[in-house]
Amino acid sequence: MKILILNGPNLNLLGIREPEIYGEKSFEVFFAELTASYPAHKLVYFQSNQEGVLIDKLQQADGLFDAIVINPGAYAHTSVAIADALKSVRIPVIEVHISNVFARESFRHVSLTAVHCVGCVSGFGLNGYRIAIESLINRLVTY
Repeated sequence: MKILILNGPNLNLLGIREPEIYGEKSFEVFFAELTASYPAHKLVYFQSNQEGVLIDKLQQADGLFDAIVINPGAYAHTSVAIADALKSVRIPVIEVHISNVFARESFRHVSLTAVHCVGCVSGFGLNGYRIAIESLINRLVTY
C-alpha cells in the first residue's frame, strides 16, 4: 500500500513546539521509525504551513496513492477549502490529531475536515499515525 502522510501548519515544529502537548520527538525522527515499521508499504511524508499547497497535494495524491493520513493542524477547524478538497478525493483519508482536541479549547472541538474522512484519530500522540496506518492496511475502516 502506498500512503501519503500529509501534515499541516506548525507540525514542522514537532519536538520544539509545546512539548508537553506534542512530545519531544521531531516528525522526521518519528517518520524514520514509522517507515522501518512498515517495510512492505510505501510511506511518503509531506508538510506545509500553506493551505493552498496542502490542497494541491490532496488533489495530486488521488490516483498516485492508495490512501492518505492527514493532520491538518489548525486548518481542521478553519479551512472550508481543505474540506472541499477532501470531498473530491476518491481514496480513503484518515484524519489524525496528536493531542486530544476535545480536551483543549472549544474551537478545536469542531473539525470541518474530519467529516470528509473515513476515520479520525485524536489524542494518542504520534502513535495516532500508526493507528491510522494500521486501520488502512488492515481495512479496519470502511472505504
